[in-house]
Amino acid sequence: MESQDPVESRSRVLRAWQLALLRFAVTLDNADRLNVTAIAAEIDRGGRRYQEQANFGFFRKISADLCTSILRQSDAADATLRQYLERIEDPRLKRAFASAVEIDIDTAPPRVRKPKVNNSLWRGLAPRSNAAPPYVRRRTA
Repeated sequence: MESQDPVESRSRVLRAWQLALLRFAVTLDNADRLNVTAIAAEIDRGGRRYQEQANFGFFRKISADLCTSILRQSDAADATLRQYLERIEDPRLKRAFASAVEIDIDTAPPRVRKPKVNNSLWRGLAPRSNAAPPYVRRRTA
């Protein structure tokens, strides 16, 4: 059996957590909410045995806040959901989650700024000519 890269393994668990949140947002089923909580507890445990208590509780707290916000049981539900949407890197997952929680997101691609042309940079200098620069010596025969 091949050993997995720890970064890849964590990435898969985080992806499973995001997909579990999406599933809960679609179904609003308590079983899906429990699944989100279980995956969050696994992430917080950080590879320790199942019986050991996790010292870290970030994902469990975030999961509880997100599930509450998905059910629209808090005053700051939209703000919490928008903050989570900003953290999602995968555009397809972001659009799917935004649609599931009925939040409009800006779907326009980010605008690329054109570099500013600064013509005044060379103002005051002599125009370029075909003559050799003064620091280049010419051979004389």
